[in-house]
Amino acid sequence: MLSFNINCRVIVAALAAGGVLAATPILAAEVTSSGGVEGKNTKVCSTCHKVEAATYRGYFENVAMKSTSIQVKVDDKSEVLKFDKATIKVSNPDVKDADVEKQLRGIKKNHEVKVVVELKNGVQYAKAIVAKPPIKVDEAKLIKVDEVEKLVAMGPEKGNYTIIDSRPLPRYQDGFIPGAINLPYSAFDKNIDKLPADKNRLVIFYCAGITCTMSPKSMEKAEQLGYKNVKVFREGMPGWLQRKPGVMTVKFMKEAWLDKEMPFVLLDSRAQKDAEKGFIKGAVTFPVVDEKAVKMLPKKDVKAPIFVYDADGKGNAQSVAQGIVKAGYAPVLVIDGGIAAWQKAGLPIEKGELATKIAYTPKPKAGEISIDSFKKLIASIPPDTILVDVRLPEEVKEGAIAGAVGIPAAEVDQHLARLPKEKKIVFYCATGTQAEMAYHTLKGKGYPDVFFLNAKVEVDEGKVEISR
Repeated sequence: MLSFNINCRVIVAALAAGGVLAATPILAAEVTSSGGVEGKNTKVCSTCHKVEAATYRGYFENVAMKSTSIQVKVDDKSEVLKFDKATIKVSNPDVKDADVEKQLRGIKKNHEVKVVVELKNGVQYAKAIVAKPPIKVDEAKLIKVDEVEKLVAMGPEKGNYTIIDSRPLPRYQDGFIPGAINLPYSAFDKNIDKLPADKNRLVIFYCAGITCTMSPKSMEKAEQLGYKNVKVFREGMPGWLQRKPGVMTVKFMKEAWLDKEMPFVLLDSRAQKDAEKGFIKGAVTFPVVDEKAVKMLPKKDVKAPIFVYDADGKGNAQSVAQGIVKAGYAPVLVIDGGIAAWQKAGLPIEKGELATKIAYTPKPKAGEISIDSFKKLIASIPPDTILVDVRLPEEVKEGAIAGAVGIPAAEVDQHLARLPKEKKIVFYCATGTQAEMAYHTLKGKGYPDVFFLNAKVEVDEGKVEISR
């Protein structure tokens, strides 16, 4: 078992002082493990943090209060952890209320978290969780987004600055601030030749947002090398994309998106007569941003990546992209060099009429079954398939899909005998949250053929309604 000692006065004092736990004292506790809980860090976290026993560092995905479970993603694997509402220690600087449910529900999806884990009867429990607070940087070393915008508008030469993206290359490939060069913090010492020769030149570092340490740590390294005018844009790429479009190169678009078959929206901002002479496959004509055009875009909560291009990157793409950002969409990226750069790279173009309607389908999560496939399944459940309703028993009593087996999400790992590995297992619940957690529980047990419905399900007098 784990021993876990907490200085509660430190926690209360830190929260009272503004809700930011700079040193995350809730986890600054003596943690020893004799239960075999191995620590795990997502790769990005390992850039700055060593793996600690009985500690997970990753990204928060979900909380299910009914099954008292949380889901944390560590690289490509989602870990499902039980918790005891009466004893779990939660630190979330965004929520002042001490209520555990409000604290947990207030942790934003994909926010960095640190979780202390213990084993109880073979089941992993979250004993404490900290939502990473904003990184503290000397105010004199910070540069505001308004200042960055003004500099970017001038360009590095006229503005006499260098802007550096401290994130790993794969994140830089997803889009960057115009004019930024990539110097990952993890490879800083091997690539100091990317820094400007003039040590008095303004150098701006940014990374993945207010909780990311890569840009502050890169700034410190630059100062140690003698650079006198260094700043951190703490809001980083997320903050930039809330106000301005980013940039994507043709090379990165091909390698990180097309080759990996990642879905995105592609808009050609040129006049239709010009676009028809040669355009990128899949592009939709989008020369202006008005009320009618905005209605064509996917719903904002889908967060579809939107790429915009023009003839050469110097035309209409920037204004169209900015208009889309102003309408509340992110991320929006301009293809650097436009169709000219695309052709220069030897990539194919098409001629003729462009599409006028946007068709965007998000890439499903691992294990996600489509609504159409689920409807076919429940119409006639095959003998080799077990449909599992993971809602609470009282919810199931109010109505369930015919033929479904009722096993609460929190108890799935206690009923493995009812779920043979050779069968196809499909989970559903009221919203998809608990079903997804049940899916990850069985995948963690080595089940090869497991799926879940990521949708809302209502059953009323035998009638099943499914919606997003």
